[in-house]
Amino acid sequence: MKLLCISNGHGEDAIALPVLQELQKLAPTTEIVTLPIVGVGKAYNSNDFAIAGQVQTLPSGGFNQDRRQLVRDLRGGLAGLTIDQIRTVRNWGKSGGKILAVGDIVPLLFAWLSGADYAFIGTAKSEYYIRDNQGQILASQQDLIEVRTGSYYFPWERWLLSRDRCKAVFPRDKLTVENLRQYQISAFDLGNPMTDGVSLDPHAPIFYQAQSAQRELARPLIITLLPGSRPPEAYTNWIQILVAANSLIPVFSEQKIICLAAITPTLDLAILQSSLGELGWVQVVDFDTNLTNIIIDSMATYYQRDNATIVISTQAYRQCMQQGDCAIAMAGTATEQFISLGKPAFIIPGAGPQFTPSFAEAQTRLLGESVILVAQAQDIGVEMQRLLAQPDRLQSIAQNGLLRMGTPGAAKRIAACIDLHLG
Repeated sequence: MKLLCISNGHGEDAIALPVLQELQKLAPTTEIVTLPIVGVGKAYNSNDFAIAGQVQTLPSGGFNQDRRQLVRDLRGGLAGLTIDQIRTVRNWGKSGGKILAVGDIVPLLFAWLSGADYAFIGTAKSEYYIRDNQGQILASQQDLIEVRTGSYYFPWERWLLSRDRCKAVFPRDKLTVENLRQYQISAFDLGNPMTDGVSLDPHAPIFYQAQSAQRELARPLIITLLPGSRPPEAYTNWIQILVAANSLIPVFSEQKIICLAAITPTLDLAILQSSLGELGWVQVVDFDTNLTNIIIDSMATYYQRDNATIVISTQAYRQCMQQGDCAIAMAGTATEQFISLGKPAFIIPGAGPQFTPSFAEAQTRLLGESVILVAQAQDIGVEMQRLLAQPDRLQSIAQNGLLRMGTPGAAKRIAACIDLHLG
């Protein structure tokens, strides 16, 4: 089999990667080529997957739903890039290859235009945007067109998913699978591959299972910081997140605080470090050696303020996610991965283009009680203290994370299904 994987964003690349790796193990003779239609596909490059066609980083970072951002992207070469990419997928289809589309309607449309058989991993849409855990329509969403048409996938998206050439569809959760099956769509409930990259040993303890409040105070409170991956928005998000981190210091004054900043290599560390200095954080060399037991990153840098330490890491993403008790997040995929571990994330609405107030509100519907939307960054400390004093709520959040995101191992299950239906 010849397989072209089309994805449209840093997060989508990261979701596709473990599926491709599992498929490579399962069917070593499969020729796998990738086409990241947003960005340059660093996840693919760094894991030795070839890239077909032209790639380019656009001014918006790929999030161009806003008209002004779209204009900037068009001036930056979006039209020519898109034409070249469509030509690439059509040539791939003519050569007898198959397509795996990962993301939203854009890679799905590219797959259909190829003329080839295709499968689709839907990362962007979920019935949880309009329904609760029991599948009932949320009161606030009653008037949406998605509700009137019966699915969070629009009719034209369902048309693309129901074509004979669409051999398999992998929605992000069971609720969405059940909905799409009503429309003669070959939807499979195999889990969400984005959880595989951060999944915990099932026997690892989680923070709220500690023996006592005294024991909790004896250890550091560990917070994962997730500013997102797209510059320049991530730099503005970072300032908001630092304000939130500062708000933890007086509230948890009797406890050490360790903030693990999971920073993507696409960001300029000098800009992040400058913001740290402006908000009162001082870089230290003689740090607590116990910190190196939390994450393993020889390139990490350390900043302190009062009873708190911020660790900046570009090499220990998985450890930063696993070690955190809570997250302060202004990200899409990373926030979802964090809550899949059964832990809460505090989110703050930003200026965009991605993490706008409307995006943040939608994320609370997608992820339910696992995310806590706080309007002002400086209020995070008080809100976090309130949550950590409620063990029953924390247990409910842990169960919700599993329900919304599924169990680990999805990449292997999806790879096997792709090999069966496209091979």
